[in-house]
Amino acid sequence: MKFTNDGVPGVSGYFPYNDPEIGTPLKKTESMPLLFTPITIRNVTFKNRIFAAPMCQYSSDNGHATDWHLVHIGSMASRGVGAICMEATSVVPEGRISPEDAGLWTDSQMEPLKRIVNFAHAQGTRIGVQLAHAGRKASTYAPWVRERAGVRNTTVSIEENGWPNEVVGPSPIPWSEDLVEPKELNKDQLTEIEEAFIASIKRCQEIGFDFIEIHGAHGYLLSSFVSPLSNIRSDEFGGQLLENRLRWPLQLIKRCRDAWSKPLFVRISATDWAEGPEQENGVWKQFGIEQSKVYASEMYKLGIDLVHVSSGGNWSNQKIIVVPGVPYAESIKQANPQQLVGVVGVITDPKLAEAYLQEGKADIIFLARALMRNPHWPLEAAEQLGIRVKAANQYERAFDRL
Repeated sequence: MKFTNDGVPGVSGYFPYNDPEIGTPLKKTESMPLLFTPITIRNVTFKNRIFAAPMCQYSSDNGHATDWHLVHIGSMASRGVGAICMEATSVVPEGRISPEDAGLWTDSQMEPLKRIVNFAHAQGTRIGVQLAHAGRKASTYAPWVRERAGVRNTTVSIEENGWPNEVVGPSPIPWSEDLVEPKELNKDQLTEIEEAFIASIKRCQEIGFDFIEIHGAHGYLLSSFVSPLSNIRSDEFGGQLLENRLRWPLQLIKRCRDAWSKPLFVRISATDWAEGPEQENGVWKQFGIEQSKVYASEMYKLGIDLVHVSSGGNWSNQKIIVVPGVPYAESIKQANPQQLVGVVGVITDPKLAEAYLQEGKADIIFLARALMRNPHWPLEAAEQLGIRVKAANQYERAFDRL
């Protein structure tokens, strides 16, 4: 009998083959946790329901991924997550949050991403990317640069590699007094942004991503369009009417759906966390859960596979109540049980994550900082939930206790 350390078939380069895949149960039981139960979304099967949420790294070279991204993404791909969504990746240069943000507006940005996707696939991990436009929150400092400079969230100057004169939004309302006033986008410019998303999606197809997430949260361009706090346009794309404020984001989302055959997610901020009610005397005061349920329902009609529910980021004076998970995900799921929903936010306890799934509050658990602190979170979560899952061949001896 011959024993060999075989490589993974169908990928570039040599990587020891894991059988079963990293992060899958070694023994099936009748009480298998949902967290480690596969889920098929459209035409893609994910080995478990622990997804790495997009995490900006502010480490790109003119939009190009670097070895930092390979190591950062690779650390999670080799430790058991079911899928990874790469960070907010701008479809145009002026749509970046910071000068060091990721981009997919030119073909030269594809090759570094292909390398990362190849590595993730070699570990049996699905990988996608979050396509984005920062809107009125563009051209700002990376967090640690801002802290070092001792300033608030301030617009980066041209001398600091910023683009203060190209910051745009639905209306000329700055995110805060420290950021520049954005220029109101006209209809031709909105069409140009749509075309940029479609061009980036074509690049995603060639790169080999398994899914795409559209960034519609945290006060960036799509998020600012849906909120009455940031969108006071007088045309068919804004103002008090919810239908108008949703019109352009849904128009863009539909075009993205038509251009992409694999799973398509949209991340939203379910509330602005501004003071006061969502609606008063028939007037919308801020974006909140009632409008979010309508928004998610319209996306479902367009064929969006999953709504990734976050909150906040569109109002500089927001007052966030920090609790594990986003309570709004459950409301969106209840409004349309057929809609797949992802929950995110301060989720660190595996038993709590499992409860969200068991109670039908969400279908996918997204983790961010928890995975930054501990990339082996999936393996340790399995231990706490009473099962043993496959560790990478190279790390198995570190998990003998499991």
